[in-house]
Amino acid sequence: GSGGSGTSRWVDGSEVDSDERPPWSRWDDEEFKSRHGSGSIRRRLVKKPKRVDSLDVEAMQIAGSYGHHNKELSLWHTLALAFQTLGVVYGDMGTSPLYVFSDVFSKVPITSEVDILGALSVVLYTIALIPLVKYVFIVLKANDNGEGGTFALYSLICRYAHVNLLPNRQSADECISSFKLKLPTPELERAFRIKDVLEKKSSLKTLLLLLVLTGTSLIIGDGILTPAMSVMSAVSGLEGEISGFGTDAVVIVSIIILIALFSIQSFGTSKVGFTFAPALALWFFCLASVGIYNLFAHGFTVLRALNPFYIYLFFSKNGKLAWAALGGCVLCITGAEAMFADLGHFSVRSIQIAFTSVVFPCLLLAYMGQASYLLKYPTSANRIFYDCVPDGFFWPVFVIATLAAMIASQAMISATFSCVKQSMALGCFPRMKIVHTSKRLMGQIYIPVINWFLMTMCVVVVATFQSTTSIANAYGIAEVGVMLVSTTLVTLVMLLIWQTNIFLALSFPVIFGTIELVYMSAVLSKITEGGWLPLAFASFFLLVMYTWNYGSVLKYRSEVRDKISMGLMLELGSTLGTVRVPGIGLVYNELVQGVPSILGQFLLTLPAIHSTLIFVCIKYVPVPVVPQEERFLFRRLCPRDYHMFRCVARYGYKDVRKEDHHSFEQLLLDSLVKFLKLEARDIALESDLNRPDMDSASVRSQDSGPSADTSEDLRTPLMQDQRLTEPEEELPSSVIPAEEDLDPSVEYELCAIKEAVDSGFTYLLGDADVRARKNSWFVKKLMINYFYAFLRRNCRRGAAVLRVPHMNIIEVGMTYMV
Repeated sequence: GSGGSGTSRWVDGSEVDSDERPPWSRWDDEEFKSRHGSGSIRRRLVKKPKRVDSLDVEAMQIAGSYGHHNKELSLWHTLALAFQTLGVVYGDMGTSPLYVFSDVFSKVPITSEVDILGALSVVLYTIALIPLVKYVFIVLKANDNGEGGTFALYSLICRYAHVNLLPNRQSADECISSFKLKLPTPELERAFRIKDVLEKKSSLKTLLLLLVLTGTSLIIGDGILTPAMSVMSAVSGLEGEISGFGTDAVVIVSIIILIALFSIQSFGTSKVGFTFAPALALWFFCLASVGIYNLFAHGFTVLRALNPFYIYLFFSKNGKLAWAALGGCVLCITGAEAMFADLGHFSVRSIQIAFTSVVFPCLLLAYMGQASYLLKYPTSANRIFYDCVPDGFFWPVFVIATLAAMIASQAMISATFSCVKQSMALGCFPRMKIVHTSKRLMGQIYIPVINWFLMTMCVVVVATFQSTTSIANAYGIAEVGVMLVSTTLVTLVMLLIWQTNIFLALSFPVIFGTIELVYMSAVLSKITEGGWLPLAFASFFLLVMYTWNYGSVLKYRSEVRDKISMGLMLELGSTLGTVRVPGIGLVYNELVQGVPSILGQFLLTLPAIHSTLIFVCIKYVPVPVVPQEERFLFRRLCPRDYHMFRCVARYGYKDVRKEDHHSFEQLLLDSLVKFLKLEARDIALESDLNRPDMDSASVRSQDSGPSADTSEDLRTPLMQDQRLTEPEEELPSSVIPAEEDLDPSVEYELCAIKEAVDSGFTYLLGDADVRARKNSWFVKKLMINYFYAFLRRNCRRGAAVLRVPHMNIIEVGMTYMV
């Protein structure tokens, strides 16, 4: 088990030398004091040299080599990725020519060419400003080690300022190689001021969290509306083509396609990039060629729309109607957010190349072609996309359009899945079953509950609204909402992390925020005509996510409050006041420091407890990925003869917990053995200071030889003597073949652990119930006792989430009063 893999893994050995006891341990139990006198211990504590943490040194070596993506991709590889982005990222924006103009001109009747040129001008400048300037050149740079999306921005901010509401940050997390923060100097002071303000005011932390949750819940709302909108727009092309094909038929066909689309989700999106990219490449080619055909057939007058003066004319002519029509224009940039949210699968460069060289020109041609057709035939506005297709090409275009619409929906559905997974990892979403559909690509996941929920909602939306115009009203709000959230967060990143010049940093929200707010005001005016829908979805998800986060934070705080004091542990002695039987007990809990109160419950309810106890805490840190070799952090709890350890297993929010319990146990064990050797080596190195005591110590260690019988009291007379042995090059263990001069106490401990392993692992879980205190506010009681309790009952419970085998579980009930 621990051959090759054991050697490459290292564990953080800092702050764990058994002489570096926390002050409250009274240096040790009475027996030890009487033997050594407390003075010498204090002296040793003082003499202790400051040691470079092994983790730091090795993290420095690997910090450069380990990257979430190696960004220096070869040119061909980047082009291949850019081709794939067409299928995953740009589907949504690519399908918008299906419905933009028909929606705009349902609000503004065409009376002169100013209407058409003005609307075209608005669309062209919107595409140039928001996706091109804002997303492609600015927002994409605010990624978190190659991850994008609102949660990635939030985790980036969490790394710089302690704004996470869950207080489980450890200084050791900052040594994870993907955690490294790059801070330039000039604007540092301002960044620190902002950081201080954010960290001191809990109201601001909550506000930031609510902002992020709003963004995420709007993205989930998008996941419902995009499929409904795109599929229905594509199918509605049949209305004018087949006689007797009315609205009901469109609705039924759309629903059949949607059900098919959601049913194939469980097969995974592993081939999604390469199967979808050719279809969308064909679609973009088709958009461009139809556009060029129309420009040549109906004249180049529309090029005048490149003059932004037409925007002014459009507004002065149509007034309030023009403002309402903005709700249609904003649909040309739906899916701009997906560029950022799906960044994890691609590289920044590939997304930039694809947008500037393919997507942007093709969309411009498509809109210009449609406008030039409208100048000739102003009456065909409501079916403009299919009308301007040259005769005889209807069916091929229809098939490609339907495919493109399904692919666009696919992109939004996968963005929804990854959003939900990230929020689960950061403790903001009830735990659900996540299926990993690809062996190679981590990001590709499928969440059954969310999938069926989206499908039901999609079908309901199509069946009740029955027209793309009302869906479009809903759609605009969700899109613009997400954009406003990311504008705010990127501004914060600019000020706090990039430390951009203040004028540049503030011009970003001023320019783009203004455009988005104007659009927001236009789409909000449509609240009664379908705009309430995404707001209803968003507030539902916001409630779920905030309740879950609030409950989890309160539960964590009460765990910290109730933890067992060290004094009590030392009073109990190394038997813990009960019988210790061979075996390893893995106590799962959320604390990163101290002894959790759940141990008390186990000691009260079980007649005996395992000879080795490891408190396992599975913790998500605000980085996308934690390298396997940096996963486990070990600490020793209590004196050596207690055989109690704390292990923090750290995962990033994109990490997949794929390991089954066997490999997890093996990893844990390798890390523990490694940790014990590191600890012994550090103590040995220190012992050079205390050379004179050498002989007596070695004699004493011969007398007491390691006893093999672990059922007797696990107290070794050698408690402190092992620090008087020679420093060794590589400390062996009983799990790794033994060499000669092994410190007896380490050898004894490793023997005890080996014996414990032979007796097997047991998982000790707490089945926690969280209740609000009697004197709490009514709202708090409602949230905790009803909503949060309901979510806890219906999400995945401990055993399933922690991936532990059902055979070896012992659970005790705990009630936390919060």
